[in-house]
Amino acid sequence: MKTTVKNLSDTKVQLTIILDAEALADAEKVATVKLSKTVKVPGFRKGKVPASVAAKHVDPQALQEQLLDDAISKAVAEAFLAEKIQALDRPMVDIKKYVPGDLLEFTAEVEVLPPVKLGDYKKLDKKAEAVKVTDADVNDVIERMRAGFSEKKEVERAAKDGDETVIDFVGKKDGVAFDGGAGTDYTLKLGSNQFIPGFEEGIIGHKAGETFDLELTFPEDYHAKDLAGQSVVFTTTLKKVTEVSLPKVDDELAKKAGDFETLADLKNDIKAEITTQKQREANDKLKDALLDALIEKSEVTAPELLIADQMRSIEQDFAQNLMYRGVDLQTYLDANKFKDEDEWREKEVKPAAEKRVKASLVLNELSQAEAITATDEEIDEHVEVHKRQYANNPEVLKQFETPEVRRDIANHYVTEKTIERLVTLNGGTVTPHN
Repeated sequence: MKTTVKNLSDTKVQLTIILDAEALADAEKVATVKLSKTVKVPGFRKGKVPASVAAKHVDPQALQEQLLDDAISKAVAEAFLAEKIQALDRPMVDIKKYVPGDLLEFTAEVEVLPPVKLGDYKKLDKKAEAVKVTDADVNDVIERMRAGFSEKKEVERAAKDGDETVIDFVGKKDGVAFDGGAGTDYTLKLGSNQFIPGFEEGIIGHKAGETFDLELTFPEDYHAKDLAGQSVVFTTTLKKVTEVSLPKVDDELAKKAGDFETLADLKNDIKAEITTQKQREANDKLKDALLDALIEKSEVTAPELLIADQMRSIEQDFAQNLMYRGVDLQTYLDANKFKDEDEWREKEVKPAAEKRVKASLVLNELSQAEAITATDEEIDEHVEVHKRQYANNPEVLKQFETPEVRRDIANHYVTEKTIERLVTLNGGTVTPHN
């Protein structure tokens, strides 16, 4: 077998392979054995026909097709191995010349993992943001705690700011109800700014049992394009007004909130929790910044095949997230001024997919440069963590025993270790693995 390799680009190669008579003879023997299992010959059971007998009864065209398929598959596999080519898909084969029993010449074109030249990953000049916790941060948590310990009492007086109300409402534009503009027995705390400007303020001063119209205008930047800037009328019935009494911010509140003796103890604990959270967020931002800088400094090309795979994954995840939020894709496109799905894919999805691919490639190269691996013990530990999360799902638990899932967990762990190594090499700190 003679092989010539031509690099069509950083991500695509073309092999020209020539097989001689000996290689074709070997392929014919293999093809004959395969076809002998299906050929029918008087005096022999199907599947038990000797190859030497079957050779006289097989369809010549079928034999040639099987021969070519076997010869090409074997030659490509051997060529990829010999040339150390990491193919990303099945190659596109084009037969250039075929002389039965004498010569076969064909090309095999395939996308491959591109070479990656890492930049200086130890000098990326990125630092974690300084973490600062303010009194306002602590007070926000205190206020949420107060709300959790509040006392509620239904009242007959007119509603005022801070009250909790129960309402029915129907929104109409030009006398016609619009989607998403109605609710029944809806609980609304006045002053929470859940609704468009003017809605909650319009309820203030009304008593339970009253029905009234609120003439309002949607903000110009409202996410639903058909309502943005539009004048509407909400016919509203106030069904219940509840006065919300918040506890004082003192030592008694601290004791209710947990194992604290004083308000100072509670505030110190809250500050520590917020500090930990902000440090985690700052560390995550640092990881992203370092990875972006490494991609920028490195020479790496993202294969189109991998970009397409990531685009499908991103679109699927995005659609699911929109569904959870109760928003459809068209609403998102309108809110972000995309003219259609194609423009969204080109301007938002594809760049994100390309970044993911490049990040994966440079991290893989970095893990090799730094000899980062996962031991069997580490993989076992992470598998057990996943198993505990799905302890009540036997079907999922079975999957953790398969080589494919263990390999995915190992790859994910190596990626985590590689990113953490990148952080430490650039002077940052990370939380060690347990």
